[in-house]
Amino acid sequence: MSTRVPHVAGFAGRPRAESVKSAGKAARKRMPRGAHGRPETWTWPDRRRNGVTAAVEAVEESNAGRIPELIPLRVGRMAAGPFAFLRGSAGLMGADLADTPVTGIGAQICGDAHAANFGLYADARGRLVMDINDFDETVHGPWEWDVKRLVASLVLAGREAGAAEDVCRAAAYAAAGAYRRTMRLLAKLPVIDAWNAIADEELVTHADARDLLGTLERVSAKARRNTSAKFAARATEEAEGGGRRFTDAPPVLRRVADAEAAAVAGALDGYLRTVGEDRLPLLARYTVHDVAFRVVGTGSVGTRSYVVLLLDHLGEPLVLQIKEARASALVPHVAKAGFHVEHVEHEGRRVVLGQKRMQVVSDFLLGWAEMDAVPYQVRQFRNRKGSVDPAALEPGLLDDYGRMTGALLARAHAHSADPRLIAGYCGRSDELDAALAEFAVAYADRTEADHADLLVAIRSGRLAAELGS
Repeated sequence: MSTRVPHVAGFAGRPRAESVKSAGKAARKRMPRGAHGRPETWTWPDRRRNGVTAAVEAVEESNAGRIPELIPLRVGRMAAGPFAFLRGSAGLMGADLADTPVTGIGAQICGDAHAANFGLYADARGRLVMDINDFDETVHGPWEWDVKRLVASLVLAGREAGAAEDVCRAAAYAAAGAYRRTMRLLAKLPVIDAWNAIADEELVTHADARDLLGTLERVSAKARRNTSAKFAARATEEAEGGGRRFTDAPPVLRRVADAEAAAVAGALDGYLRTVGEDRLPLLARYTVHDVAFRVVGTGSVGTRSYVVLLLDHLGEPLVLQIKEARASALVPHVAKAGFHVEHVEHEGRRVVLGQKRMQVVSDFLLGWAEMDAVPYQVRQFRNRKGSVDPAALEPGLLDDYGRMTGALLARAHAHSADPRLIAGYCGRSDELDAALAEFAVAYADRTEADHADLLVAIRSGRLAAELGS
């Protein structure tokens, strides 16, 4: 770079004497790689206080602000098993991780990167993409927290599937290793090549997950049929005066009062100001026909979530989801870990921008809205979404799935963090992989104990739960 040209804000400065990779290596002094697997660095506090466990208190605290009549449904889903409990307790794990040393290297993290939050969805042209697909908790924080959540979830999913303990540990080890190797690969590439590296058609080969091909083909075939048209055909009926309307299907889908439907439809005006202007002519060709309330997944049960039925001039449907965006459960914990927490002007905007920062390609109709001072995110509903259930995989496929998700997570982190920095920390050896596998087993044990405490709270009547829901 010519010395005549001053530094321009928003671009990199001139190369430093110390390389970015060396800075990553230096982070090992703050948090040695092997220390991730040593119990003395976890310093987890005793869960029990005054006869009540902190895990149960965390569930109660996370229920605050949710729709009261749906809380027993949420608790019931978390009670289904330790893996389900982990899926609903991102904040609790964040609190645990905040009590451990960190590398100090930040990235845009998913915040809830468990093994079931990866899946397929369609790009703007209908082609299937595989990536992380849930960003409710996304925030800037320690990259390793996402990896630790992933590896612990693989152990829990494997145990639920009946896999032997060495198989579960091997899956965690495989995921950590794939993350490390992928980050090292990205660090060696030119920036623009690294940004777009590892196309989905290369993912299975890159991750050495060929045994998973049959499963992915079945999931892909199902995802291609998972469309707005299919959902609308099952969930709507002809309305008086023409068009269609949603039908009640409790407890998951219910019609709403006219005033509530009008408020949701009115919030779409604000949404239109958050999508790209090039999308407006497309949306302008649809008419809003109906609104219904729809219960969402384990961690989000009890939040406000609606589906909006749009029809074009041929009566073909497009369904949008308008989902309440709560503050990330990780915010106080990343702050405790020493990371700056930026002011969030709108929680829906935080989710959408975090998603776009991490995914290779995102839903082209993503946006945000507000209704009665409550922030929402807006996205397509059923745009060919599909996913692998890690808890239903054959044990022999768990390590393949671990490698694939580990590679996807590295690709996502490399969009906001310099891969040279993280690769410098991770290094060539498997020291970090082995340590993270050790952590995964220990945290899976801790989660199983937390789940057992949840069941005790349900049996005692402290927490109401709709079991088997």
